[in-house]
Amino acid sequence: MNKIKTIIPTVIILLLIALFAFLILNHFFGPEKAEEEEEEQQRRRGSSSTVRVTPVSLETIEQSVIINGEILARNQVTIYPTVGGRLVQTRFGIGDRVNRGDVVAMIDPSRPGEVYSWNPVISTISGTVLNAPFSIGDTVTPSSGVYLIGDLTSLIVETFIPERFVSSIRLGMRAVLWFEAIGNETFNAEVMEINPVLDPVSRTLRIRLRFLNPDPRIRAGMFATISLVTNRKENVPVINRTSVINTYGSWIVFVVDDNNRARRREVTLGIDNEDFIEILDGVSEGERIVSEGQNFLSDGDSVRIVN
Repeated sequence: MNKIKTIIPTVIILLLIALFAFLILNHFFGPEKAEEEEEEQQRRRGSSSTVRVTPVSLETIEQSVIINGEILARNQVTIYPTVGGRLVQTRFGIGDRVNRGDVVAMIDPSRPGEVYSWNPVISTISGTVLNAPFSIGDTVTPSSGVYLIGDLTSLIVETFIPERFVSSIRLGMRAVLWFEAIGNETFNAEVMEINPVLDPVSRTLRIRLRFLNPDPRIRAGMFATISLVTNRKENVPVINRTSVINTYGSWIVFVVDDNNRARRREVTLGIDNEDFIEILDGVSEGERIVSEGQNFLSDGDSVRIVN
């Protein structure tokens, strides 16, 4: 019992010392910590994120597919002999000009023990010799194409469209072409012919385009890169493609209000291209959309706009 009476005053003294120490520490350090927290909150409230903004504008937006194509003569015909036999004479070479009705080659249909007169091969069109795959002495048949002749004054572009874009293709659709051999210059063309049937192997649709601005530097046999417009909308609200952020399956942008605060908006998107995207719902024409610096913004953040 005496031991217990001795311990109780000791415990009380220790508690009083601890309380006294807490009061001293709180007196010296408590206000300083509170001031630091208050300063940090004020700093956060007063700080502004630097952003660039672009207003929502009504524009024309085009969606394109990039494909490759080959330049062909618009009128291109293979010339066949009317009889089989030995090719004994060729009168034109690749690049030569041929007129309709010209004799381009001679065939000797003779057989061992039988001698016949030579048979002429006649061109059915006027144009330039593009290919002559046989040489004198070769044996040919009525199904052997002795010459390929094309009219190089009128060139077209042949290309093949992947199946997923077929429903968008229409006669008269515009395209932009460029060639490695001509540098950065572009040429305009439009769809003039659409094959009604898809290729069952490649699952592509053959189309042909005509040039709107023919150029003598473009030659048959060249390969072209084609940007074909598959969708076009006029007078629709568009914004920079970089302005849109995907968050958990939703698309959002930040709109800067009159108080220079960023407001989070969920938007519905339409068609897009490399630079712009159509907005179907969520923002209105003229509203200022954050186009740079939006990735670290939160709703209500103060922003500083720079040009």
